Amino acid sequence: MENSPSAIAPLLLRNLLTSIFIHADKSLLYFSQKYKLLETIRYLLVSLFLFILSLLPSFFSFLTPCKESENSKSTRDDTYSASIGGGGGGDSGVSRALSQLLLIMNDIPVSSRKYEVVRSLAEKLIDENLLEGNRALREVNCAVLSAAFSRSLSQIEAAVVEQERRSGGDFGGDVAASDFHISNRASRLVKGVRYYGRAAWRYAKSRREMSRSGSSAEKLAAEVLWLAQKMAASGCVEEAVCKWASASNLAWLALSAEPRLQGNLVKVSAFLIKQAQEMGKEEEDEDQKTSKPLEQHHIRQTKMKLLMSWLPLLCRANNGTDAPILSMGERAELERILEDMILTLREEDEQESVLSLWLHHFTHCPASDWPNLRACYTRWYSASRARLVLATA
Repeated sequence: MENSPSAIAPLLLRNLLTSIFIHADKSLLYFSQKYKLLETIRYLLVSLFLFILSLLPSFFSFLTPCKESENSKSTRDDTYSASIGGGGGGDSGVSRALSQLLLIMNDIPVSSRKYEVVRSLAEKLIDENLLEGNRALREVNCAVLSAAFSRSLSQIEAAVVEQERRSGGDFGGDVAASDFHISNRASRLVKGVRYYGRAAWRYAKSRREMSRSGSSAEKLAAEVLWLAQKMAASGCVEEAVCKWASASNLAWLALSAEPRLQGNLVKVSAFLIKQAQEMGKEEEDEDQKTSKPLEQHHIRQTKMKLLMSWLPLLCRANNGTDAPILSMGERAELERILEDMILTLREEDEQESVLSLWLHHFTHCPASDWPNLRACYTRWYSASRARLVLATA
């Protein structure tokens, strides 16, 4: 991944604005402790500041979107628009039926006896489309599943925000993935500001989708894993990997989420990391390669985003003792995949960024010693040292 302006600009601008705000807030903080009106004004200014701060990634993100085929993107957009309009999907009865089933499954509480009926019916129809071996039916699966995956991600984020708002919890864990290099005092302030801004923005954006009672975060996360598995079977798992890699806000919120939700999100991350490792390895002719949704550069870029977004959660999530999230074999396998994926990145900057992020969260989480990427870190350091010696020889 290149150090493009779209990747660096939001970080530089955010750090600059944060530094200015911290200095300006010092004096206001002193007086706000004495006067109730100033305390209210300071609260509003903090909320406004982070609302603006939370918009920066969205403003710059359109510069480096995941590259998808035009036909796939058009089909998916039509499906999503139709589902918003009235629960349909596409322009055929097959796609509308699947969209309706997935939407109903999304809304029904998992405790309802109707939930398994709807889910098993949706799974049956999706599998039958695959067994037909027809390209049009496979594309219907991909379009409908992709729209459902995007909708569920948005709903999970809104559900986590709402849960934290009700419990009055501290958002984002003790250190956010992108802010671990900031001082502790500044980090606490930034996290507080980001909480109010994101809570207002994300919750308002997804309120319509969260209007029904069945959409708990844990249930939605389990459904996201199921959707990802169906997308893999339908041949469009690259879209799921791309969307998951781009869900950096959800990854940040997950650091302070409830253990059960963290467990489900770890399972999704583990599955999609394994799928990401296989991306780009298929042997295809030239015409097929040009139609792939992600080319090699974008595949590496997506893997980088995937690691930067979800590696902190892998380090900090409560992996459980009585009922571990992943078995010992699964953990060992995922460690090997993570090491292989990191080795595909550029040593000069990309590997350093990922391994520095891992080292910070790994060492600051006493409850877990996984994933242990010490060997990978040592290998990167040795290579960097050898290059330095060679350059100064």
